[in-house]
Amino acid sequence: MTRHLLLTSLLALAAGSATADEIRVLNWQGYGTDLDWAVEAYAAATGNTVLHEYFTSEQEMLTKLRTNPGAYDVVLINAAFTRQAKDEGLIGPIDTTSMTNFENISNGFTTDSELVIEDAVYGVPWTWGLTSFAINTNAFETAPDTIQVFWDPAHKGRVSIRDDALEAVQFGALATGQNINDVKDLDSVEKKLNELMPQIRTFWSSENDWNQYMAADELDLATYWSGSAARSADMGLPVAFVVPKEGAVAWLDGLSIPASSTHKDAATQFIDWMIDPDFYTRWDAEGAPASANAAAAEALADTSFNKRVLGDPDVVARVQFQKPVDDATRETYLELWQGLKARQ
Repeated sequence: MTRHLLLTSLLALAAGSATADEIRVLNWQGYGTDLDWAVEAYAAATGNTVLHEYFTSEQEMLTKLRTNPGAYDVVLINAAFTRQAKDEGLIGPIDTTSMTNFENISNGFTTDSELVIEDAVYGVPWTWGLTSFAINTNAFETAPDTIQVFWDPAHKGRVSIRDDALEAVQFGALATGQNINDVKDLDSVEKKLNELMPQIRTFWSSENDWNQYMAADELDLATYWSGSAARSADMGLPVAFVVPKEGAVAWLDGLSIPASSTHKDAATQFIDWMIDPDFYTRWDAEGAPASANAAAAEALADTSFNKRVLGDPDVVARVQFQKPVDDATRETYLELWQGLKARQ
């Protein structure tokens, strides 16, 4: 679709809206919705302006929704947190009948029980991806096929994982052959992670951290997100994303509308633009996660990271999608993780 046709499509979305709105989007910074060219195209077509506010964790996102009613019109929520937001009355059901692109979302996502609750859509499936690991290609002749490479003495002092309790425990669950959503033997996970500590060069906390360590050639391998790996490779860093035989953690992000939003029509239009294949194919070239929209995924070039890696059925068969984690379990994981770091 050309830019002219894209704008024509957006104008059709705005038909019948006599006044322009200012919509406020709550998201991770740099995560698709705040791309200058995307916001400008939407604003030019609809007359609506878009402002952003950011969070750095799902807990912060929920707190902002709780304490600022009426402040946001669109919010990005990991599907593992959508039900909680719905149960607290923070988000409302979305009328998708006016969305021209919703029908192209893959069936597996439109029926996801964490986004579609009691036959109502509380989160429009937007993007998905994997948490696995990436290697410094200068340190490997061939890519490893197992997560156990993190414990290989050959890479001692040149390994990193993200400083996140849930991610660390799920990583340990994969390494011990367990279900990330139903860890039966937490002691074995703790033992496995404790054995990893001497291998660790550093804990990373942001994509920028990760890139700096890899650019400085301080790491041989580190846990990472699939979309981030694509961006790092596009920057020229010598990295390759790996989905080992043990599998990887998969996540699904949806776009929701806060129950207190006073601009729900404009918010719906904006979400429809975010799931438009024309938007996505351009974003993919800049390092996007995988799209939940089947038409968008199909439109990608065969060389696209998301089509080549995440479009591989063998890869998809090995992944485990995250499910909600209750507060008590999170606290247990946090205590375990803090204890491991304290003993390092």
